[in-house]
Amino acid sequence: MKDIEKDILLNPEIARNYDEKSFWSKIKMNAGKWSYKILSKVFVLYHVVRDEDTPTWAKTVIYGALGYFILPLDAIPDLIPMVGYSDDLGALVAAVSIVLSHIKPKHVELSKQSLKKFFKD
Repeated sequence: MKDIEKDILLNPEIARNYDEKSFWSKIKMNAGKWSYKILSKVFVLYHVVRDEDTPTWAKTVIYGALGYFILPLDAIPDLIPMVGYSDDLGALVAAVSIVLSHIKPKHVELSKQSLKKFFKD
């Protein structure tokens, strides 16, 4: 794992940036700019973190990734075309790989249902 991903996922200050209202606000305002790949990771993590069976350590990692995702300023500013979300994607992929054993089929299915709201195809 890259240092920046460790710093993001294990940084309690970044995890504290996550809140439900900011999460949905960012999703609704920017979903059209993001790829299916980014949003699929976001929604899988979202559904894993909401599952009461998910252990606290895994939720901490997820909150770090989602907190970083909703931050307006990060390592690579989101406003930079083509690469602006690459650091966000890196954090999301790292979080998914770390909590992989806690991703259940129902999380994947819920993620697909969430994605259908933003991608009609």
